[in-house]
Amino acid sequence: MPPILNAQGLTKAFGANALFREISFVVSDGDRIGLIGPNGAGKSTLLQVLAGEQDADEGDVAMRKRARIGYVKQESVFAPGLSIRDVLEAALERAGVSEAEREGRMRETSGRTGFPSLEAEAAKLSGGWRKRLAIAEAVVTGPDVLLLDEPTNHLDLAGITWLEEMLKQASFAQVIISHDRYFLENVATEMVELNRVYAEGLLRVKGTYSEFVEGKANYMEAQSKLQDALKNRVKIEVDWLRRGPKARSTKAKARIDNANDLIGQLKDVNQRTQTSSAGIEFSATERQTKRLVELEDVSIVLGERTIVEGLNFLFANGVRVGLVGPNGSGKTTILKLLTGELEQASGVVKKAASLKVVYFSQLRELDEGVTLRRALAPDSDSVLYQGRVVHVASYAAKFMFTSEQLNQPVERLSGGERARVLIAKLMLEPADLLLLDEPTNDLDIATLEILEESLLEYTGALVLVTHDRYMLDRVSTIVLGLDGKGKAERFGDYSQWEAWQGKGGEELMEEKASAQGPDVKGSSAKKKLSYLEAREYAGIEAAVEAAEERLNAARDLLDEPSVATNADALTAALHEMEKAQEVADGLYARWAELTEKAGG
Repeated sequence: MPPILNAQGLTKAFGANALFREISFVVSDGDRIGLIGPNGAGKSTLLQVLAGEQDADEGDVAMRKRARIGYVKQESVFAPGLSIRDVLEAALERAGVSEAEREGRMRETSGRTGFPSLEAEAAKLSGGWRKRLAIAEAVVTGPDVLLLDEPTNHLDLAGITWLEEMLKQASFAQVIISHDRYFLENVATEMVELNRVYAEGLLRVKGTYSEFVEGKANYMEAQSKLQDALKNRVKIEVDWLRRGPKARSTKAKARIDNANDLIGQLKDVNQRTQTSSAGIEFSATERQTKRLVELEDVSIVLGERTIVEGLNFLFANGVRVGLVGPNGSGKTTILKLLTGELEQASGVVKKAASLKVVYFSQLRELDEGVTLRRALAPDSDSVLYQGRVVHVASYAAKFMFTSEQLNQPVERLSGGERARVLIAKLMLEPADLLLLDEPTNDLDIATLEILEESLLEYTGALVLVTHDRYMLDRVSTIVLGLDGKGKAERFGDYSQWEAWQGKGGEELMEEKASAQGPDVKGSSAKKKLSYLEAREYAGIEAAVEAAEERLNAARDLLDEPSVATNADALTAALHEMEKAQEVADGLYARWAELTEKAGG
């Protein structure tokens, strides 16, 4: 049987910059392909070309006759007013599925994806459940191949486990963009890296992610040997050319041509194998105090909801804490307690004198109107790094920024580049306690590995919130797990926490999904709120989450090369981001106002 998708000679560029050139990509029945590559390599664009959402500049994509393609984008957005049933029915109608089959397919798919009800409003679901619905929307049509762009985004750890099992049991072929190494190890049976270092523009290896790592090492070793051999041959030929041979004979002409060919080959190999990596290195202070922050019988309450109750925990030098829990369980809230932004409802928080806390927020606040130069060095053209004065251009180069980018506005940077800017700023501040909230988002695997190495060498105390299980296992010395109901426990590693969760993780997610539905009522305990305020209060957390999703989607849109190179699209995208920020700020202020009134 012919392949489902057969792409040959694909080239795609934005302006003068080619994302990929003359690559080939084939998807056959049973394939589960993990697609990786550095930021900016063109992975999402390639998926869009395979899905027929975008045309390549050159090359062709042939699709098997009557084959059906499912495509799940990075961001899952649904029109207001549509129920889960409406979304799935529309997908079935577009796919031409007969009415007699539709109800059965919907019930089967909703069972596989875990929705307790098909009547909840899609737009009001949390980010994780909207991602599940987007996957269900693609799966319900019975695709021959499913294309997934960062499907673990917005899913909590239980949701990622669900997705792994669903994909492993599925009969359709899959192409999955992801930077989650455990996810790739568990799901992919074949790996493709899109990267200019390879002669064909990509490297394809049969097997799991770990087998791909071995295959890549073998390829790079062979490439290094080829480079050395070419250097030796070019040296011999250049020495011969310098002696001034007379190109009179056919033999001499052929040798001159061969020498020029060899020089061209060497130049091509050198250009492809030139890579750069971020120089990430966090600095601790010289503090001798071991006990940095002690939580004694601490409880945190937001409105009527208990985030954590009776927590006792010591954050000490050298301890690296992985903070885990379902979406909405309070991980970011605990970080804000440690920064002093929030106060505990009861209990005691003891902090060492003059404690230096450095916080990486998942919201990634940067002044978008300033240039990269001013973002890194607000007052001069140099920074103070590890006691030394370093020119801002040299410091920016540590994070793979070119001198031309220094005068570029921050708003034009991609998600991965913004993350590197924030990490660069954090590295200028020696910290006793380092708090990282989802630092892995938008970072490619090579940068993730460098970040991990830096965190392993960091001598202060670290609290890490991430859905990247590989990073949790590699970096954390202890795991603090939240169950979303106020309970917290400590574990030796992520696997122990996962076993503790058991089926409870799924039950918690079902409760959260139900809570996002349109029929949620306000608590009768909120006596000081009017009826309308109580209804508003009951739904405001979901509204805040939706506003944050909109803000993240607006930021991601700015990272799209097609937007960055189109003045009208860029202006519209900037306007959307400003509006999204305004809505989010207003909702947070209203939430605080209602919380105070309800509890006052």
